[in-house]
Amino acid sequence: MNKNIKIIEDSDLLINARNPQGKLGNKLIDKMNVNHEGLAKWSLSHLDISKDNVILDIGCGGGVNVKRFLKMTENKVYGIDYSELAVEKSIKLNKSAVDEGKCEIIKGSVSNLPFNDNSFDIVTGFETVYFWPDFVNDLKEILRVLKDDGIIFIANEALPKEGDERQKELIELLDMNIYSKDELVESLKLSGFSKVTTYLKDSKDSFTGEDAEWICVIAQK
Repeated sequence: MNKNIKIIEDSDLLINARNPQGKLGNKLIDKMNVNHEGLAKWSLSHLDISKDNVILDIGCGGGVNVKRFLKMTENKVYGIDYSELAVEKSIKLNKSAVDEGKCEIIKGSVSNLPFNDNSFDIVTGFETVYFWPDFVNDLKEILRVLKDDGIIFIANEALPKEGDERQKELIELLDMNIYSKDELVESLKLSGFSKVTTYLKDSKDSFTGEDAEWICVIAQK
């Protein structure tokens, strides 16, 4: 199948990746919950999470990783997303923990996090930094809410692929930024993070099945 035809056929669904809404947004969130499981498991194998960590998942989507963190820590887990639908689905998936006060899901933006300084041990972002409006300043906002020696954790399923027409069309369709390893490291250091570590894995794109390279980045405040 021609790649250009493929992306045109998927455009109505894929456009919801930026801010899931309606029936197609609901479908996309469910699809991402399943398709990104491999990335989540691989990337989190590089992150040490203790029972007393307070965790915030930015761009929490359908809440799968929030649910995962609730099993890994005895402390409260937070999620934030600027999609109202994502917040609703994340709350539904984690309803018991929300009702018990062990979990809180909030609608909001990474650019203006509704949390006090020095609130979290770990802040995570799975497949979401592509859409952050001002990457370096948004990282500074995360730095603000992290405790001293706190960790930011980023997991992406895409790195720039020169000459890849499908990726180019996807970037234009979603108005997104796909960062290279060097760009991620440089942005984290510019925003004030230190001890930046990266991990790479050859894999497949979860939507197309084409060859892809996953990246996981961990940096300390």
